[in-house]
Amino acid sequence: MFCLPLLNIPLPGVLPGPTYTPGSLHLMALCLLFAALALSYHLLYGVAGMLSFGHALYFAAGAYGLGILLEHTELGLLQAGALVLVGAVVLAHVVGAISLRVTGVSFAMVTLAFAQAGNVLVRRNPGKLTGGEEGVGLRTDNVPDALVGVVNTRTIYWVALAVLVAVYVVVTWVQRSRAGHVVEATRENEMRVRVIGQQPYLIRLLTFVIAAALAAVIGMAYLVLQSQAVPQISSADFTITVLVMVVLGGVGSRWGAIVGAVVYTLLDQRLGVFASSAFVDGLPAVLRVPLSEPLFILGVLFILVVLFLPGGIAGAVERLRTRGAGRRSSGAESATTAQRRRLEELT
Repeated sequence: MFCLPLLNIPLPGVLPGPTYTPGSLHLMALCLLFAALALSYHLLYGVAGMLSFGHALYFAAGAYGLGILLEHTELGLLQAGALVLVGAVVLAHVVGAISLRVTGVSFAMVTLAFAQAGNVLVRRNPGKLTGGEEGVGLRTDNVPDALVGVVNTRTIYWVALAVLVAVYVVVTWVQRSRAGHVVEATRENEMRVRVIGQQPYLIRLLTFVIAAALAAVIGMAYLVLQSQAVPQISSADFTITVLVMVVLGGVGSRWGAIVGAVVYTLLDQRLGVFASSAFVDGLPAVLRVPLSEPLFILGVLFILVVLFLPGGIAGAVERLRTRGAGRRSSGAESATTAQRRRLEELT
């Protein structure tokens, strides 16, 4: 992954050009950031079992917060990013403290309400800070030159890769920690966790805040990559997109969340090219009309995955691996049995 920007590897139909070109690097960086975002949602949903429709709120808080601070202050990128991270943690703590008073569908609806409120706020453009429907751009005066411009897409790709690695390390550490084991146990049986003297509410709140903080960091990296933050990234629809990535890859699997996000992002970006291709234009109307809509194709693919791959991509790979291991073990047992028979015949 680290060396891809230095190599000349063409992937027709997947990337717009060889891996070293700016267009391909930009798309791969976007895949890496969305993979990191899916990992943060995996911590929330796959580990803690909290179905949130408001995770995009913290991603947008990171992107918009950084854009606003860079635009209206003289702070450098790191200083502004640190302030935005603190603000995102405070926001997540407040929202989580309220939302976690309920569970299940009620929790999902409360997080949805907060997400919608955030989306309305950025669209209303209070104080002319968020830019309304046009969003907020990246002021590059206090941003290092190595992160600005098409010629530096390679550096931005490495930043996105570093963000993904950092998020993976944090998610893995949290999941393997004592708090991670407690929150997984709470997902399975909250009453039993209370009986042994643990506090599920505080553990869930901690997990909620960590996932939100990671999303805010990814949002800041997204602003640097895209040079703009638009209201769509604060909507509940965006959270549902991240949820689809996690389900596509396999709920409960870290690498599944990464693979699901990469596959979904590539499909989302490249299906638009396929939909407008001469091949689709030449099809009969009964095929041309649905195939010219990328969202229709994505929806059909997602339905097929849910129907035939209930565990997502990770579940399918695990079943194949288990089946292969079973065949090898049965083959070994058959060979051992044959050897025993030969020995019995000789004796």
